[in-house]
Amino acid sequence: MRHFALKALSALGFTLLGFPLLFPSGVQAQSSPLHWAFATNEGDGTVSVLDTDTDTVVKTIKVGGKPRGLALCKGSDRLFVTEQNKAELWVINPQKPDDKVIEHRVAIGESPEAVYCSPDGRWLGVANEGSNSISFIDTQKLLAGPVKGQVAYSIVSKGKNPEHGVFSPDGQHMLVSAEEADQVDWLDLNTRSQVGAIQVGERPRGIAFSPDGKTAYVAVESASRLVAIDTATQKVLASQSVGKRTAGVLMSPDGKFVYASNGGDASVSVIDTANFSVVATIPVGQRPWNMTFSADGQKLYVAAGRSAGVSVIDLQTRTLLKQIPTGKLTWGVVSQ
Repeated sequence: MRHFALKALSALGFTLLGFPLLFPSGVQAQSSPLHWAFATNEGDGTVSVLDTDTDTVVKTIKVGGKPRGLALCKGSDRLFVTEQNKAELWVINPQKPDDKVIEHRVAIGESPEAVYCSPDGRWLGVANEGSNSISFIDTQKLLAGPVKGQVAYSIVSKGKNPEHGVFSPDGQHMLVSAEEADQVDWLDLNTRSQVGAIQVGERPRGIAFSPDGKTAYVAVESASRLVAIDTATQKVLASQSVGKRTAGVLMSPDGKFVYASNGGDASVSVIDTANFSVVATIPVGQRPWNMTFSADGQKLYVAAGRSAGVSVIDLQTRTLLKQIPTGKLTWGVVSQ
């Protein structure tokens, strides 16, 4: 995930990519510039704004519904969030008061989960588990207004109940995992069709690509394993046992390590990509899921749904620093 930074334009308060960030009282925060992350809490209909310098919640945005997937795209100052109950994608402007924070709503497929940005920030891909499809939305048209901001096209996934649809680093393909499948689906975004399926084991979940796009890593929850895939041949290269019920996957920017969250034993495994071995296991909150890095790359933030918070890991010492209370059933966390 890309890093998302706040910079101050005046001594009076923070700005969000050039705009003043207002807190619930309407008063601007009075501190030094900070880096930020966002977390969705599907159990209480909120989005938490995290200060990654102090590892605290500085604002809780009340959006209602069941917010789940979230993304920040290159070149945009908006937060994109999926909402399950009404099957919508929300465009959120965090600088606005809660009653105006959702700028646009786009009808997508049934029961949307994860949303990802294309590498150039032009497209959003939303996995719709109820519709067995991926919805693709042009961010330029979406941000121009709600009339033009609709689903441009959809691709049906052969795997039932798709959860993640992750763009390849070159933006030409997408790898899709479905919870009720034993394969991940390979989509060609030029022909807008599925062109392959790779057997990995039952209940594939999180996905991450190596920076060069040559390898993809997939969490296989039922087998509690991480699978490495050669994207050129679409063959499994290796399979490594990690923690119990592996769910989330995140690649380090330099491609040296993969981080896998293990929902069954409340841990994050650190995998060295050079020899595909587990080099550390770090205890975190209950039901760890989706993850992001701090802007400086020194910390890892892990959504821990059953602990109603976000676990913070020091990547140098590979230890748990803190558990940040956020909201009920925290689904994911993202930074840019």
